[in-house]
Amino acid sequence: MSRSGKTPPLDWADGTYEFALRWGELAELQDVCNAGPFVIVARLASSQWRVEDVSTTIRLGLIGSGVEPAKALQLVKTYVEGRPQDLVLNASFARGILETSIMGAPDEPAGEHQAAPGTVSG
Repeated sequence: MSRSGKTPPLDWADGTYEFALRWGELAELQDVCNAGPFVIVARLASSQWRVEDVSTTIRLGLIGSGVEPAKALQLVKTYVEGRPQDLVLNASFARGILETSIMGAPDEPAGEHQAAPGTVSG
């Protein structure tokens, strides 16, 4: 069973959103931030992040979950760039989005689907 990498619904900004970074979003993220996903997550975890790490992760996470790009950009302009006093909170959101996208949600099972007791798998 593969892990979806999509966050559960999260209360953020003006509503409840899911976030996901698929291959294309991850590639764009590393281009914009000039770093790979694990470097960005390390920067977010150690408070060594750049503002682009935060805003781009959130914007692309919205797009990856199905939000129209124009709406995602407007949400980020309003609730990230327009609220510098919430930057640390948004950095925490960005970290969670990126960690879930590259490692899966904490409650998602990892690896192969377990066979039911009494059955043979493989």
